[in-house]
Formats: sequence, structure tokens, C-alpha cells
Amino acid sequence: MTHSVAPVRPRRRLRAALLAVPLAALLAACQRTEGDARPAESARLPAAPATVAGEQRPVSPVRRTAITEAVARVAPAVVTVQTAAIERVPVDPFEYFFGGASGARVRPGLGSGFIVREDGVIVTNAHVIAGADTVSVALRDGTSYAARVVGADEVNDVAVLRIDATGLPVAPLGDSDDALVGEWVIAIGNPFGFVLGNTEPSVTTGVLSATGRNLLGVGEQAGAFVDLLQTDASINPGNSGGPLVNAAGEVIGVNSSIYSPSGGSIGIGFAIPSNRARRIAEDLLEHGAVRRPWVGVKVRVPSRLVTREQLRAGAVVDAVTPNSPAAQAGLRPGDVLLRAGDRPVRNGFDWEAQLLDVRVGEELPVTLRRGDRELSTRLRVADLPEVAAPKVSVGGELELVTLTPAIRAERHVLSEQGAVVYRVSDRVRDEIGVQEGDVIVQINRTRITRADEVSEAMEFYGNRGFIQMLVERNGRLYRTEFRI
Repeated sequence: MTHSVAPVRPRRRLRAALLAVPLAALLAACQRTEGDARPAESARLPAAPATVAGEQRPVSPVRRTAITEAVARVAPAVVTVQTAAIERVPVDPFEYFFGGASGARVRPGLGSGFIVREDGVIVTNAHVIAGADTVSVALRDGTSYAARVVGADEVNDVAVLRIDATGLPVAPLGDSDDALVGEWVIAIGNPFGFVLGNTEPSVTTGVLSATGRNLLGVGEQAGAFVDLLQTDASINPGNSGGPLVNAAGEVIGVNSSIYSPSGGSIGIGFAIPSNRARRIAEDLLEHGAVRRPWVGVKVRVPSRLVTREQLRAGAVVDAVTPNSPAAQAGLRPGDVLLRAGDRPVRNGFDWEAQLLDVRVGEELPVTLRRGDRELSTRLRVADLPEVAAPKVSVGGELELVTLTPAIRAERHVLSEQGAVVYRVSDRVRDEIGVQEGDVIVQINRTRITRADEVSEAMEFYGNRGFIQMLVERNGRLYRTEFRI
């Protein structure tokens, strides 16, 4: 939706009325003495006491509240995040003939973020910078910096940026586990970006409506976002990535999404808890990627049609990956998980939320029900199976691991053998169409059983014409053809 602002012009009738002041009255006004040349006392409006130029008028303590103090503490650290993505579009033949359209256009994007370290480390949402070719950051005073993406975690919708600056104001991170339902909260960001013509963030207030909220996606955003903070503080496009702040001036969440049938704020906004955002940011800064915790358990996730009783019956284990931490701890399909760490497990969402808040290498205490018995055990949280598996590099642009039973179970791969694409360069992704997570099962007429066989097959068929590669992706087989 676009908005146009037209200059306001006085109506001709009004202008004529102003010009038609009686001449006699005008002459009488000119004959007044200097002492009389002031407005009548009854026409004066009361004004605040004057201040000396350059000095700030003292603010009454009555106007200072916990909210104004919290905003003053955090707002200087809130930034505007600008992105640009280059999209390929069909070339207009007529314009191309005259040297016009290049077949590409720039798609701009806007969001918010906040500084967490004075040396230029910024937290925002992963969806704010998704697909961006360039990212820049504007500070409150309008100063703009080119930003580098340190890393992004799409699962949790958290990203970390960095700019070349020091001595920056910092937004202090609070403890989201201590958040109180009903306490005052403040959403700070730059909704609608520069449409409002200002780089200074704006502020909306409300209360913390709920904690531990689970949001089911629909359409293109299918999936689930678990264990979120809910607030009725207005969150609008452009607020994404900005801080949700408590009355003590501490960031307790990263504003992420809204629930709205109309697309505008209706007072149901969601934020990622600050404790989770802190853990993800630290992983991204240290490793460049998030170490995804894995225990090898698949649980039933509630659908939209479940009853209230089913949402509180515990998380039923559907499958246990062989040789996984869960298998080593003795978990079985059919077990009902009742508690994990300090969190009661009422359904599959609670279990998934707990896994988001543990780190690789930690031990997770678990209470479960098996038949009529209640048991306790401990799971040793591990990396995803492909992370620890030996890697095979192909030409420095493709990194593969051999498909194992654990990886197969974790990724729901139908093929029994193959090579999993662990990492791929942008060039190979664009030119060949192979993506991370694909399973290469065949090259020409050679079946692939191990990762190192991909390199051997590529070398063998590379000088013999086109190479046909068969890959499994999301349970379906795809064929790509290319020449080395």
C-alpha cells in the first residue's frame, strides 16, 4: 500500500476573507502607542518557562516513568537494517534492443536490530537478511555502515551482523526465564523504515501476554515456532529484529512475528526469548554456525485438531535413532516424555522447545512414562550425525558425508545408500542445482554407496560428456545434468 502526501493549500474563500480586513481598523491599530502594542491579556496562552539557549529544560519527575527510563537506556542501541537482493527478471525485448533492461532488479528490504557489543555486533532476525546480497545498518543518528553477516539460524530466526565501529551503545540482555506475564514491555524498532523519514526508532508499549507460546505456521510459513514470548505491544513490518524490553531496560526478546488475519498489528505479537537469542549469537560468533543439539528422538507433534487433553498428555516417542544418545539411554518407541530438564513436557512442542535451549555436550535429565511405570534417565546431547561424520571434498566446492543409518533416520531419507551433501558452494548450487541435505544416489550408471565414490565417478565421467546425477530431496528423486 502506498501513501501520497499533498501540500495543503488555503482555500480562495478563506484568503479573500483574510484580505478583507476593514481599513479603518488597520489604521486604528497603527495609531496605538508602543506600550499598547501587545496582544490583549485574555488572548495569551500559558507557556512553559523560557530556557537559556543551548540548555535543556528540566523534566518534571512526574513525567519520568520506568518506561521512559527503559527507552532511554535501550533506544540508542537500536538500529535500522537495510537489505538489497538482486533478482533475475525476464528481459523486455523492446527495452533490450535499445540497451535497456538488464534482466535484473533490486528488491530492497527493511528491518530492525540492536547492538549487543560495543565493537559492532548486532542481533536481528534471520528472515530480515534472508536472500540479501548486501546488508547495511543505520544508527539512530543516521550514520550508515556496510554490515557483514556473521551467521544466521533460520530454525530459530536469529542472525548476527557486524559493522566496523567501536564505542557503540549496547542494549543489555536480560533473563527471559524470569519474564513475568502481565509486566510492562516495550517494543522498539523502525516500523515501515524510512517511509516515515526518520532513522530514530519508535516505541510501542504493552504487557507480556504469555510465555512459552507455540505458533503454527500456515501456507508458505508452514511449520512450528515454539516457546515464544507473546505481547500486545504493537509490532508492525519493520519491527522485526528489534528488541522487546522490560521496564528495567533489559532486552528479554527479539521481535519476530505477528498473528494477524489482516497483515497489520492486532495486538498478538511474538518474540524470541533473549536467553535463546544469546546462546545462538554466541554460537554464531564462535563457530560461524549453530551447533544443532541432537538426541535421536522423534516425537508426535500436535496438529491443529487436537483436544485440550491431548495437549497435556505428554510427548509420545514415535522413533528412536539407532546408536543415538536416546538409544544409549534406553528410550523406546511408545514411551511418553513427561519432563525434560526443568521443563514439564505436556506435548511435542514442549519437547522441541527444550531441545532448542540445550547445548551440545550437556546432559539432559528426562522423566518418562512406560506403561504404568515412571522412569528417569539422562541423555547426552550430541551434534547432528552428519556433523561428526568424516567429510569428503569434491573440487573444493562440494563437501559430502556417507549416508549412515543414523543420518537416514534423522533426515527421513528413503534411499538406503548414498552421499549426503553437507556443504556446497554458491556456484555449484546455482549451476548444477544441488543443495545442502540432498542425497546423491547415482551418477550416470554408477550407484553411489559412499561419499568418496562421488569424486571417483565425477573424475571417470568428466571427460566423457554430460554427467547425469540422481539425487533424493525431501523423499523425491530429482535428476540434474551438467558438464565439467
